[in-house]
Amino acid sequence: MKILFLSISLFFISEINSQSLNGKKLLEKAISYHDPYSKWNSFNSSFNVTMESPKRPIRKSKIELNLPSSFFRLKVYQNENIIVSTLTKDKCILSFNGEENFTDEIKKEYRLNCERATVLKDYYTYLYGLPMKLKDPGTIIDPIVQKTIIDGVEYYVLKATYDESVGNDTWYFFFDQNTYALKQYQFFHDESKNDGEYILLEDELEVNGIKMPKNRSWYFNSNDQFLGTDKLSIN
Repeated sequence: MKILFLSISLFFISEINSQSLNGKKLLEKAISYHDPYSKWNSFNSSFNVTMESPKRPIRKSKIELNLPSSFFRLKVYQNENIIVSTLTKDKCILSFNGEENFTDEIKKEYRLNCERATVLKDYYTYLYGLPMKLKDPGTIIDPIVQKTIIDGVEYYVLKATYDESVGNDTWYFFFDQNTYALKQYQFFHDESKNDGEYILLEDELEVNGIKMPKNRSWYFNSNDQFLGTDKLSIN
């Protein structure tokens, strides 16, 4: 995958006729593939994520998510410790090895606070809720669908930006032209600086009726440096 993402504009070979496939239509087709039974809004299940990064110990996490009840729980197994963050609507409960009272040193070392818990909730909900999360309020879907070729494979490309109150990043999503499955995506904080990261998706796992990426590998846009892989499981 070297240098393929250094300048996304290099790979746009054409725009799709808006009457045949525009951004909204592409998103709907992708959602129909990943969430064929429209279960995302009622999602109530759990899954495991194993993070493997160079020069870092493997970190295993269990995510419990109940969207109708606004419930999120993250259980992280790190350095032989168990760190649990639970959010239920406006309530936040944190624990370290089963204890809700822990030292400031532990809080700092493990970034154990409610603000961080909220960030992680948004992170896991967004990434494992794609492409359905692209219908959230504040998301701006570019009506123009473009094509790009990567390693000889042609993809539809959907661009998404956000209202200022939601975020400032620019995202590109790459979909299989036959199935409309999400295959990779890329984000920039400032596209002119080629910052941010690109993420390659491999294989799928069905969780609560939703097709999620089984392996998610991260790279810097600027130099293709490999950052790590998130591996999904439900056992």
